[in-house]
Amino acid sequence: MRWLGTAVLFAVIGLCLSIAVVPYFLDAIYYAGPATAHFDGARFANPDREDEINPQRPPGRRAGGLWRVLANAERRPEWPEQVPVTERPVSPRVGGGVMVATWVGHATFLVQAAGLNILTDPIWSNRAGPFGIGPARVSAPGIAFDKLPRIDLVLVSHNHYDHMDLATLKRLWDRDHPRIVTALGNDSVMGQVGVPATAADWGGRVPVRPGVDVIVTRNHHWSTRWISDKNRALWSSFVVRLPGGNLFFAGDTGAGDLNWADEAAGYGPVRLALLPIGAFRFRPGQMGDWSHIGPVDAVEIARRLGASRAIAMHWGTFRLSSEAYDTPPRLLAAAMACTRQHGRFDAVRLGAPEPIAPYAPLGAAAPMTRAALLACLDTPAVRALR
Repeated sequence: MRWLGTAVLFAVIGLCLSIAVVPYFLDAIYYAGPATAHFDGARFANPDREDEINPQRPPGRRAGGLWRVLANAERRPEWPEQVPVTERPVSPRVGGGVMVATWVGHATFLVQAAGLNILTDPIWSNRAGPFGIGPARVSAPGIAFDKLPRIDLVLVSHNHYDHMDLATLKRLWDRDHPRIVTALGNDSVMGQVGVPATAADWGGRVPVRPGVDVIVTRNHHWSTRWISDKNRALWSSFVVRLPGGNLFFAGDTGAGDLNWADEAAGYGPVRLALLPIGAFRFRPGQMGDWSHIGPVDAVEIARRLGASRAIAMHWGTFRLSSEAYDTPPRLLAAAMACTRQHGRFDAVRLGAPEPIAPYAPLGAAAPMTRAALLACLDTPAVRALR
């Protein structure tokens, strides 16, 4: 008993030490700079006071929602084990005012325009997480890595594993040496594997070539790679200014105050917007989450951007929440019908190059309150969506 008591005592001491030491060990300083409205000198924050701006955020969401998913406390609809992908040939480059977007999966798109090949949040790994642990993709990438054309520009929105895949970024850098643009602090994370990146604060402009530049723009999210490094690096969306109309990439975002969409629209007409619609339901009936938008908020963002074309992303690749596989695009179609928007906003097939029409100004779409949109969506068909 004396030996057992000693062993228990040492185990308790070890546990206490790990609780005290491990979080500091897993912390990291990715960025050092002057304090701003969204950086206190140590960590970044959303300046729009998320808890007050997002009344739909359920209490205890951060811990409770994850626990419900992991513990399967709520019965989740089945997802397909595998989604077939039919790859189609991708042009080496396009020019002459042509724009083509190909969905690779999750938040990864190949956008070809102005003679540039642009990748957003590239992930070709089979799992989204550290050490090969995390949600597995249910579909192969829409373009096999070896069939990618030479990449010129990469946008990395933040450091979550499903958006910053270091293995993929290292392969891209070793093969093509693309220009990588990200928000403050993320360059430090990528630098750990020998991948150089240009980092800028919200509002920062990165020239790419004459007539083309990247503006790092605000959205509403958070960041971490481990435990205690929360919000040590910044998150962002991007405007790529291009001849013939801009590309807007929302990254990973919640609704926040939604004014960030107005700010992005202020940089010029949006020819193509890439907007997330999935990973929004952590409890039955939920239509949005403080850090992820669903279709209800995505259609309002598309309206504010004035995007003549928008494509849905961040759905149907990694299972990150509780909605059914095809709920996001089905709910998006219903929300677009309710708002009667003039622009086209829908989901596209994996691996199918999508020609993007030249930018055309949209007729003014009447704004619809979130409450009015939810009332319009209160139908048997929408209520049946899991």
